[in-house]
Amino acid sequence: MRLDQYDRLQALQERLTDTVLQEADPDRWPGEGKELAALTREERGDRYWCKRNAAATLSIIMKVHTLLGATHARGVARPNETDDEVDLEQEVRQAEKEAAAILEKMQKRARARQ
Repeated sequence: MRLDQYDRLQALQERLTDTVLQEADPDRWPGEGKELAALTREERGDRYWCKRNAAATLSIIMKVHTLLGATHARGVARPNETDDEVDLEQEVRQAEKEAAAILEKMQKRARARQ
């Protein structure tokens, strides 16, 4: 992924976050302030649709976040991030992988002894 695409995805994630904050606000849903039993059938349906819409927007945010994380893990630098910071993050990821492998090995040995 190109750096300009990465930047556009970050901007999209921010815009979507603003959107989900509005969509998930129960004060903005139809029938706000009414008891559930007092809602009309249409209000209940519209209210349910609003909840689903907010959840769908949040799902898109999560997917964009995952894509940004995966892209960054492959070495696309964020704006204002130096090569040293990227190298350090790659070293940290490598150390975490090695630590996980050692932990797994130790757990296997512990299970074998039981």
